[in-house]
Amino acid sequence: MKVQITIRGRKYTVRSDENDVDLQAVARYVDRRMQEISDRPGTADDYTVAMLAALNIASDFERFRREVDAELAELDRGLASAAVMLEAALPGTSSSDEETEEEA
Repeated sequence: MKVQITIRGRKYTVRSDENDVDLQAVARYVDRRMQEISDRPGTADDYTVAMLAALNIASDFERFRREVDAELAELDRGLASAAVMLEAALPGTSSSDEETEEEA
């Protein structure tokens, strides 16, 4: 898929194999982050602005990735705990029931 996007007033035609990605929204996000950086005093050329924006976006991504990983780990612990409780609550599934049946 080909899409025309605009970043910092420049138009680019980009291709993507991913149909579910809204490249216009991604371009607006990148443009907004670059604008935030260029509004700071002392920021010089577009290359520096682009590099700083890329570092900020990568930092955001890494922080979000760590947060998601932590939340997934917490969900895994909760699911494992629920599975143990469910197994213990179901008749005929606990290990003590199996031992009792074998002894009889």
